[in-house]
Amino acid sequence: MVDGQVRVNDVTDAAVISAMLEVPREKFVPDARASLAYIDEDLCVLEAAGSAPARYLMEPMVLARLLQALEIAPGAKVLDIGCATGYSSAVLSSIAHSVVAVEEDTTLAASAKKLLRTANVEVVSGKASAGWAEAAPYDAILIGGAVEEIPSALTGQLRDGGRLAAVIRKDSAARAMLYVRTGGHVSARRLFDAAIPPLPGFEAPKSFVF
Repeated sequence: MVDGQVRVNDVTDAAVISAMLEVPREKFVPDARASLAYIDEDLCVLEAAGSAPARYLMEPMVLARLLQALEIAPGAKVLDIGCATGYSSAVLSSIAHSVVAVEEDTTLAASAKKLLRTANVEVVSGKASAGWAEAAPYDAILIGGAVEEIPSALTGQLRDGGRLAAVIRKDSAARAMLYVRTGGHVSARRLFDAAIPPLPGFEAPKSFVF
């Protein structure tokens, strides 16, 4: 996975590569899909039920490039939004000093708590779009799925100089973006095109059109 998907897609950050080599991805997917854990696609970890959409681990290449863009230092505090079963949080825990992993779905949150045994990760249940203000500010924030907009509640939880990485989906276009907070201003920079499944709860308000 690392050699065939990550390194070949311009990921050179040694800490990111080391973390992805270290964390066994198959432990964070359902047993029936364990053999698919290292494919270069998004991997379903919770089937859709009623109005609740399916949930996925994003494909390794996209995760690695987002983590690289965050430039996470060893002493950093990171917020992982929509952690699902906790794979991204496990990778982050090998890079950062501490990780707060937010998961809105109670089944997935329970799985993440069971699987994440590292002392520097705290799994919390709450509304994903609200982040986790109790532990703010954060040096970096990762959003684990495509979203239509970034709530100010999240950028407001970044410390000065903090970075947020996410895939923004508008209409048929999806692009990975990096947001940097400088004082009271947040700037945005396009990183690369990326199509990953949506993370529920980040839909933009529908506007009325004549």
